[in-house]
Amino acid sequence: MIRTQLEHRESLTLHPAAMLASRSAGRLHKELACDFRTDFLRDRDRILHCKSFRRLKHKTQVFLSPSNDHYRTRLTHTLEVAQIARTIARALALNEDLTEAIALGHDLGHTPMGHAGERVLADIYAGGFHHAVQSLRVVDILEREGQGLNLTAEVRDGILRHSKGKGKILTDKSPMTLEGQIVRVSDAVAYLNHDIDDALRAGLLDSAALPKAVVDLLGATHGARIHTMVTDIITATLAANYERITMSSAINQATEELKNFMYENVYPHPFIQTEFDKAYKIIKELYEYYLSHINSLPSISVDGDSPARRVCDHVAGMTDRYLLDQYHAVFLPKPWGVS
Repeated sequence: MIRTQLEHRESLTLHPAAMLASRSAGRLHKELACDFRTDFLRDRDRILHCKSFRRLKHKTQVFLSPSNDHYRTRLTHTLEVAQIARTIARALALNEDLTEAIALGHDLGHTPMGHAGERVLADIYAGGFHHAVQSLRVVDILEREGQGLNLTAEVRDGILRHSKGKGKILTDKSPMTLEGQIVRVSDAVAYLNHDIDDALRAGLLDSAALPKAVVDLLGATHGARIHTMVTDIITATLAANYERITMSSAINQATEELKNFMYENVYPHPFIQTEFDKAYKIIKELYEYYLSHINSLPSISVDGDSPARRVCDHVAGMTDRYLLDQYHAVFLPKPWGVS
């Protein structure tokens, strides 16, 4: 079969440290293998064709409901992560298919309105909320009307452990595969650089305000910084003999300094915070409304789920515009004469 030929080709061409599709720990539920795709290719396709992936195009990255078409969304962020991750995986002769599957699925559980949505649900849902955990719930349970996508263990692990928040980019708690570690690092490379680009476009940041030492080392432009980081990840990982996906000490320190700069000077910017507070209020009120009107939920009901769990899933799955439409329908009066 074509699949077995592809698996054999992987064993001949990929680095010994790569995760081969033929050695996958398998899926949650056993199923027949595809005749012409490896399991990781199949996972990539399942993610690409699922509804949660399509909704990413209308979910905010940082700037809420932007009118300018050039700001990033969750979808464009995801594609940038996938491109960076595939470049690294290919250069290191690791499994590109596994890397791309993890990258495309890593933010499927992200909320509407950027991290405002995540903060609200973390604050008011008793079970707690984190977008990486929700992404795993999406692929395991919520997609395909409650059947889930039944992905491989390696893709699921990479999705669950991709997130860093304010924590260190390089950590001992990284995904179990090198391919998953690539996505974790690529996520940071992508969001740090495109958030700078978007902040400059919005007039919230002057390029002269970026730390001079960081600019001198990483580069003065969006492309230069990504090139420096990606090149360093590849060379440092080779130097570490594939023990882990890593950076040199100097580039890692500069990247962490850039991340700290963004968390201190851009993400808490008064303009962003004002919009964040508005989004928080909208999401909280709509969450509480659905909790007291549980029968109005159109979302699927998974056996054993509490009403709060159902509401959390429903709100987390919304796009920005659907959230605003629902808020308008629930809380704002309709024009006179409209049925």
